[in-house]
Order: sequence, then structure tokens, then C-alpha cells
Amino acid sequence: MVTTATPSRTPAVPHRRGRRSPLASIGLHAGLILASVVAVFPVLWVLLTSLKPAKYATTTDFFRETTFENYTGLLRDTPFLTWFGNSLLVAGLTTVLGVFTAATTGYAVSRFRFPGKRGLMWTLLITQMFPVAVLIVPIYNIMASIGLLNQAAGLVITYLTIAVPFCAWMMKGFFDTIPAEIDESGQVDGLTPFGTFWRLILPLAKPGIAVTAFYSFITAWGEVAYASAFMVGDENLTLAGGLQKFVNQYGAQWGPMTAASVLIAIPAALVFLFAQRHLVTGMSAGAVKG
Repeated sequence: MVTTATPSRTPAVPHRRGRRSPLASIGLHAGLILASVVAVFPVLWVLLTSLKPAKYATTTDFFRETTFENYTGLLRDTPFLTWFGNSLLVAGLTTVLGVFTAATTGYAVSRFRFPGKRGLMWTLLITQMFPVAVLIVPIYNIMASIGLLNQAAGLVITYLTIAVPFCAWMMKGFFDTIPAEIDESGQVDGLTPFGTFWRLILPLAKPGIAVTAFYSFITAWGEVAYASAFMVGDENLTLAGGLQKFVNQYGAQWGPMTAASVLIAIPAALVFLFAQRHLVTGMSAGAVKG
């Protein structure tokens, strides 16, 4: 009896990626370091300047006579806390109303068919194409005619016109990725359309909600043009208008202004840290389908 030996199979060797050359590795790390320096340098400069006395404000003597007088003077001698509270009120209302409006609008255009749907979507898209310089005069006239100038409500409405169109488009794309079968199961269980949206769909939309909340907050927190044009009087100013008090035709008070800049950045950083784990998921999901 003749037996034939079966050829032994050699285990497949996994394909290895080509190793990066030392020169490429050095270039990559150098680029990352340079990008980090460019990103951190302005923030570090502002922070160190806020810790210098006025006589060294425009010098590079960062660690000479370090003091917190700029912060204590800012809080003691200026209406900074009033401006801060006004900004928190405006940004908070803009965030809450912006999230609710954008989420409900995005869900409606994602799930339902109704007359004017295409026109609504085009309107939301076209409104994002107009710059602030074009819109500020007509919006100012509208707010003046209805008595909302120098009122927090006027700023909130204005900021919603900026945040809602973009966020509604993004939320529509995000809701498109959620299976429609979930809505059908809610209807089978006797839920109304709004009940289905609130109890079943919204919990699945946390990444999109996080991006919407972050964008709405930053829109209201860091905006300057509308806040400066619509609000007057120290008791009504937001931070954007208040910071301009430190700059006049004769010079700038760099110490208080940089101290205020540091304090202003803290809430924005906290909101970013709270939402950052959802930002990439939410933005990518909203960009896949439109």
C-alpha cells in the first residue's frame, strides 16, 4: 500500500505594515510639537499676562512680580460679575431652546412628510449663507420695532437664528441613522409621535444633542457683534460688550482684559469637557446623511 504524504501547510504570516523611517518619525513628532506650540502659545501668553502688574503688561517679563491683583481688581472694581451673569443667562437659554428646537425640527423633517418640507430645508440652508454684517441691521430694526433691544430675550432670539438652522440640519442627518422601526414599535405600544420622540428616540440621540448644545452655547457665549449692537448700559452688557470697556482710544488695560479672558474661557472649557466624548460621534453621524 502506497501512502502519499500530504504537503504541510505553512501558517500564514500576518502582513506587517511598513515601519516608519527614523526621518519620517522625527518629522511627524516635530510637526505635532509645532502644532501644539501654536495652539497653546496664545492661551499661555494671555494667562501669564493676567498674572503680571500693569507696568510689565507689554513685556516678556512673565514671572516678575507675579500677582493676582488683575483678578481681584476685576471682580472688585468692575461689573464683571454682572456681565458674567448676563452671559450665562443668555447662553443658557439659547442652549436649552436651541437644543429643543433643533431636535424637534430635525426629527420632524427626518420622519414625516408634509407640505413645504423641501422649502423648509432650503430655508434652513440658505439662512446660513448670510454674514453677520448683512443681517445685523434688519435684525436690529426688527428687535427695535417689537421692543426687544437691550433685552436678554432679544439676544436669545437672535442667537437662535444662528444656531438652529445648522443644528437642525445636523440633527436631521443624525435621526436618519436611527432605524424607523423604533418609531413603529412606539406606535404599537400606544405612544404619540411626540411620546415616541421623547421616550425612545431622544435617548439614542445623545451624541447629536451634545453637539447641538455645545454649538448653541459657544454661539451665544463668544458672539460679539450682536451683543455690542443690541445691549447698552453696564447692567445689561454681556461679557462681549463688557470687555470693550477695557479698550479706548488712549490705550488698553491689558491686565484686567486678560484676566477677564481667562475667566471667560472657563465655562466654555467646562462645556467642552462635558460634551467632548460625544462630539466626534455626533458630528460624523450628522454629516453622513443630509
